[in-house]
Amino acid sequence: MDNYQKLYHYLLKNLSPRTRNVIERRFGLKKDERETLELIGEGYGICRERVRQIEEEGINIIKNEIKKPVFQEIFKKFENQLKENGDLKREDLLLSQFSSARLQNQALFWLTLGSPFSRHSENEEFYSFWTIDPGSLTVAQKIINYFTDRFKTKKELISPEQSFEIFQKDFKSKIKLNFNALLSYLEISKKIEKNSEGLFGLAEWPEVTPRGVKDKAFLALKKTGRPLHFTEVAKMINRLNLVSKNSALPQTVHNELIRDPRFVLVGRGIYALKEWGYFPGQVRDIVFKVLKDSKKPLSKKEIIEKVLSQRLVKENTILLNLQNKNYFSKDLQGRYTIKEA
Repeated sequence: MDNYQKLYHYLLKNLSPRTRNVIERRFGLKKDERETLELIGEGYGICRERVRQIEEEGINIIKNEIKKPVFQEIFKKFENQLKENGDLKREDLLLSQFSSARLQNQALFWLTLGSPFSRHSENEEFYSFWTIDPGSLTVAQKIINYFTDRFKTKKELISPEQSFEIFQKDFKSKIKLNFNALLSYLEISKKIEKNSEGLFGLAEWPEVTPRGVKDKAFLALKKTGRPLHFTEVAKMINRLNLVSKNSALPQTVHNELIRDPRFVLVGRGIYALKEWGYFPGQVRDIVFKVLKDSKKPLSKKEIIEKVLSQRLVKENTILLNLQNKNYFSKDLQGRYTIKEA
């Protein structure tokens, strides 16, 4: 990268001081931040259009110099990187190899100068990305649409390795891509994202992009795979670094768990996910459902076993509810049914 800096200094040395200053500020070559046309124009007392003209004139002068082999080597390195990634790469991921904002700005400077490189600005569907073949976007769009539909149907997260296996199986010889190219195509999409564990899923899924404490609680429980006390849920949220600033407070977590139908209270302060097969309601409601679903009288032991699969309570709590004669009846064999109205 030191060589890159020396070469860009060489390119700018033949420009007038004002033109050089405009380009350095526009690309953030000396500072971390890139400056707007308006801001630069204010400093010189000229309009933004005049600043744009000065920038364009400077770029045209520079482009006459970059035909030399030493500059073409730089462009070749970027071109090879893009080829390895299916001819396109998301901008922030392409620049992540550089350790600072200033070095990333300098890399953007080279990409802007190179004729094979084309930048696609961020929009509702895609993040900003660079490409050396506009046709690669058509292929990427087809693959993104396929995986988006698959996620909607299967509703499961997949690893990058699994995504490549699925691609090879379902596309076979129709489209030939290497592993890096497939990932690069998926990574430009705003519909598909990676979660904190590097698994792909739909960006709208809470386990991929958690929004608010309730989604983070959902993700924490899903990762644990078993019911947790709300204080443990708060600890798990903090352990997974799902809160950007302050730690998740247990009472805040509890308040969100109570209000969200995705969570079921299964014990004293203990919550489970409804999607795991837990039913909402008090112990009495669970006993009622067990008897209703059985469609036949059940013994005390059978009822206790089924209720305990739904609730983390003591057996005596279940027995006390069974004694409620307003809801349940016991036959001569000691089996229970729902009391008829």
